[in-house]
Amino acid sequence: MPENHDNPLDDATTDPFDVARTAAADIARLTGVERHDIALTLGSGWGKAADLIGETVATIPATEVTGFSKPALEGHVGTIRSLRTDSGKNVLIIGARTHYYEGHGVRRVVHSVRTAAATGAGIMVLTNGAGGIKETWKPGQPVLISDHINLTADSPIEGANFVDLTDLYSARLRGIAREVDATLDEGVYCQFRGPHYETPAEVQMAKAIGGHICGMSTALEAIAARQSGMEVLGFSLITNLAAGIQKTPLSHAEVIEAGREAEPVISDLLARVIGRL
Repeated sequence: MPENHDNPLDDATTDPFDVARTAAADIARLTGVERHDIALTLGSGWGKAADLIGETVATIPATEVTGFSKPALEGHVGTIRSLRTDSGKNVLIIGARTHYYEGHGVRRVVHSVRTAAATGAGIMVLTNGAGGIKETWKPGQPVLISDHINLTADSPIEGANFVDLTDLYSARLRGIAREVDATLDEGVYCQFRGPHYETPAEVQMAKAIGGHICGMSTALEAIAARQSGMEVLGFSLITNLAAGIQKTPLSHAEVIEAGREAEPVISDLLARVIGRL
């Protein structure tokens, strides 16, 4: 599919779930894997985990799959990989995340999740790099997402479809993660629209309403995953303390560097968690 041209998700009359089923068929054809069990979206800092999870069966450019676009952000690889774990499970690695701030619409933001569900995956693992509000957290620290606050003023759900988001970030899966690393802390993720970083006042607002993590992804994807019947596990890599908590200016270069430094540890952690699922 040509990049950013004639994307079927841009047609309001198109059923996004039909597009997801077509994309899943593309993945099955291009990878030779008919069905996947687990899917992961690897955000900033988490990319190397794919190398530790299992044997690579196939790697394909995301733009060859219906509805996918080239990632706009450094740190996202733009490929889709199919892995097979030692236990024989098929894992779909999504390295092509469309962020809400890119302006393509929420359908494209959650297309990867809906496609993963259409491949058969029952578990969706969402990862990101984000700012931490808890002053005890340090850059390079992974934390579990226990819940979220959606500050985008948008939703991937269309029409009068009232999806229950209780236990959206599965307590069962978080328990498995803690069996791997009992020191894991957790917090509530706040998805802002971006692409600018939050102001110190906005960070204090997030803290006042119960937030612990500030980022620009994940919440909309998690909602779509629940709508599709998937069980969700969320991880944030704290790449920096949020504005006003951290006393120095924020930068994307800082996010990338924190991800690089933490990558060996968090990749091993994530691979061990996937091995338990």
